[in-house]
Amino acid sequence: MKLDLHTHYYPPAYFERIERSGGDFSFGASPTGQRIIRYKGARFFGVTAPMTDVGKRLEDMDRVGIDVEVLSLSTPNVFFAEGRAQIEVARMVNDAYADLIAKRPGRFLGFASIPMDDPDGALRELARALDELRLQGVVLLSNIRGRALADPAYRPFFAECDRRKACVFVHPMIPAAAEPFGEYVLGPIVGFPFDTTLAVARLCYAGVFKQLPNIRWLVAHAGGAIPYLLERLDSGWRDFAECRANIDEPPSTYLKRLYYDTVTFSPNNLRLLRDIVGTDHMAMGSDYPHLLGSIDKAISSIEGLDWDAREKERVFSGTALALLANLPARLAHVV
Repeated sequence: MKLDLHTHYYPPAYFERIERSGGDFSFGASPTGQRIIRYKGARFFGVTAPMTDVGKRLEDMDRVGIDVEVLSLSTPNVFFAEGRAQIEVARMVNDAYADLIAKRPGRFLGFASIPMDDPDGALRELARALDELRLQGVVLLSNIRGRALADPAYRPFFAECDRRKACVFVHPMIPAAAEPFGEYVLGPIVGFPFDTTLAVARLCYAGVFKQLPNIRWLVAHAGGAIPYLLERLDSGWRDFAECRANIDEPPSTYLKRLYYDTVTFSPNNLRLLRDIVGTDHMAMGSDYPHLLGSIDKAISSIEGLDWDAREKERVFSGTALALLANLPARLAHVV
């Protein structure tokens, strides 16, 4: 079985809401004529047909042999809206996911979007998404309108995720200091893995991974630079008292307990990740249908490795099935 844990779907009404909202996000055209979303005037991402076309998605899934996709909102998620306005957007998207999953049983699962700028609303939508809509976890951005995930304001939400043993998918956002990433499409190319790395490092040093050990954290894009920087993060813990204030073991101890998708497609990077965390902490992802993603490479990058069949099966589906909540009966028996 092949299960894609990192793939994005946008109900058509979602793009309409962004277009009406104004603010930092706007629509335009790329030099090749593609419709794009801009963030503060810089290219953010291009709109492709499968983002809203379910039939095209299924065609591509069948072509490469992907059985199930876990859908989520990429950036800007619901955070183009402010405060309580995020609730309406989150409910609309989460309801659309639940409806699609019901209409296409066995092909789609979903991560819920959460209105994090309304603490009470965030807890209510978490409960609704997991208990009523029966979605498989939640997706959060690496920063919430510039605020770090490690901010104490979000701790009650994460405490509830910990109680539920929920899967939390950390997906990148443009860094809060966005200006240096404004040219050459550096926001998605460099800014995304940069901000993922920063978010995970701050969560670790802040003690979130230590204090809330039951959350099943899934980190996008193979963890950004986290695997590469493990020894440097440990050195910071050894050398600086402030890096030991909230954790009593080296960061690598906690970071090896997280889960990482394979959206790098580099065999060298995938081997490094396997050597550090093992295939039981790796899950296949494609970032489909964004241009920097690839539904084809998601498969071929793993199939081309000289790993045994058991390890490949773990990455293709085993890790994902162990992470997700509310699995339908057809999938639950596989775990």
